[in-house]
Amino acid sequence: MDRSGTPVSGVTADPIRLGTMLYTLVEPHRGHEVDYNRWYERDHFYAGCQIGAFNFAGARFVATSDLKALRRPVPGGTPAPLVGDPQVGSYLALYFVLAGHHDEWNRWAVDQVNLLHASGRMFAERDHVHTGLYRFAFEHRRDDDGVPAELVLDHRFGGLASVFVEAEGAPVDELVDWYRTVALGRLLPGSPVATVLGFTPLPLLGDAPGDVPRDAAAERRLLLLCFLDEEPATAWPRVLAGHPALLGGRGRIVWEAPFRPTVVGTDTYVDRLWEDQR
Repeated sequence: MDRSGTPVSGVTADPIRLGTMLYTLVEPHRGHEVDYNRWYERDHFYAGCQIGAFNFAGARFVATSDLKALRRPVPGGTPAPLVGDPQVGSYLALYFVLAGHHDEWNRWAVDQVNLLHASGRMFAERDHVHTGLYRFAFEHRRDDDGVPAELVLDHRFGGLASVFVEAEGAPVDELVDWYRTVALGRLLPGSPVATVLGFTPLPLLGDAPGDVPRDAAAERRLLLLCFLDEEPATAWPRVLAGHPALLGGRGRIVWEAPFRPTVVGTDTYVDRLWEDQR
């Protein structure tokens, strides 16, 4: 269901509003996964984003080899247009920016990361798989009193499904409206998906770091973040079950991937990123 705006204790409900998001999917180089995890968690998560004004929430997620095997397209299949090899992209970080403040936060963020580059505080042994800015389009909660958009990163759900859908034959705005008003109301009841957030892409600034790839087809895509009540490996067969059939000719799923939350302050999962680590 959509947010209602019902007054709570004399103030408007949800006064903190999600406006935009930074989505960054990264692959550490083999042999550097522990150092990468520690650098990102203990330095870059804060220095690169969280200390900035209006960046009000952030969280990290990890795809271990068993979760990568569940991705659509599957590893070994047709390369995904978004990420290339579906088996790459082990760590996902999400950052939420307060509504009405995207431009000033974005200017700060680019200046800050360029400063960190110049100061030698970046980590060379990793690749950006997909890093993009996204505008919050809608939320849909399975339950009447479900977790609202602004709190999903702090709630620490059991898992996350990241779903990219490319519009076909109609503008992406029509696809957004169909998900918001029709599709999710059919897909979520009885599923392990508690809250879905929908996002549409925004352009990067021209002086953003050059190691961040640009996506020429981004404007045709909708990003769905599906927050799961359950552990993603066991929940996966029931996550948006029937989605491709319901989608029909409106669009196509170009990448669908489950993630677990990282265990903050530990190196949990760094030894399970790739199949040959087992």
